[in-house]
Amino acid sequence: MTHLTALTTLPPRSHGKLTIAAKARGDGVSALADLHQTGSAKILMTPARDAVEGVILNTSGGLTGGDTLSIAATAQTGARLRLTTQAAERVYRTADDTNARVRNIVTVEAGGRVDWLPQETILFQNGALRRSLTIRMASDARVLVVEPVLFGRLAMGEVVTQARFADSLTLERDGALVFRDASTLNGDITAILDKPALGGGARAMALVVFAAPEAEAHLGPIRAMLPSTAGVSLVQDGVLVLRALAKDGYDLRRTLIPVLDRLSGDALPRSWRL
Repeated sequence: MTHLTALTTLPPRSHGKLTIAAKARGDGVSALADLHQTGSAKILMTPARDAVEGVILNTSGGLTGGDTLSIAATAQTGARLRLTTQAAERVYRTADDTNARVRNIVTVEAGGRVDWLPQETILFQNGALRRSLTIRMASDARVLVVEPVLFGRLAMGEVVTQARFADSLTLERDGALVFRDASTLNGDITAILDKPALGGGARAMALVVFAAPEAEAHLGPIRAMLPSTAGVSLVQDGVLVLRALAKDGYDLRRTLIPVLDRLSGDALPRSWRL
C-alpha cells in the first residue's frame, strides 16, 4: 500500500542582508572598507567625488509578508558614506498575518558622515510592514536621514483601506539616547489619514533627521522654505527633525528635495532627480 503525505506549500520568501563600510584614506578621500551582500539585497557602487556612494537594490522586486531585509552601514573615522535606492520600495499584499520585516543599522564613527537617502516606500492594499532604523553616532559625527512613505499611488486611484505599517527610528549619540520616533498605522489607513488632526487627506509623509554640530544653523532657512503641511524643530542640541505631509509623492518631493539639497551640501544622489 502506498502512503502519500500531504505537504503544505508555503509561499516563497525573500531574504536579503547587506553590510557596507567606508574608510577614510590618507588623502582625505573615502574608500570602500567592507562589503558583504546575500540574498535579495544588492548594491551598485556609483562614482562620487566626496564619498563612497551606493545604490541599494532589492532584487525580489518588493516586499510581502514573511520577507526580511537588513542593512548595516558604517562610516569609519573621518569617512563619508552616502546610500540611496534604485527606485521606490514596494510593500505588496501579504497572503497571511505575517509582516515584511526591515531592520537597518547605521553607525557613524568620530568625524564621519552617513547620508541615508532611500527613495519612497509604497504601501499597497493589504500590505504589512514592520521597519526599524537604529543610528549610533559619535558626538562630532554627522548623519542625514530621510524616510518617505506613500500609501498607495494617488495617480493610479489606489486606496489603502486595509494595511499594517509600523516604523521606528532610534538615534544614539556617544551611547546615549537622544531621539526616538515611532509610528503605527493599522486598518483603514486612508480613513485615518483623512482625519484633520492626523493627515488632513494626505497620502504621503516623510521624516527627515539631521544630526550634526551645525544643525541649528539650518533651522531658520529650512523653516522658511517649508509649506504649511510640514514643520521642522531642533529637538536636541545638534538634532534637527522635519516632518512633512503631502497629497501625493510628487508634492512630497517638491518639499523634500530643496531641504535635502541644503542638508547634503548639494550632493543628493542622481536617482532622486530622475
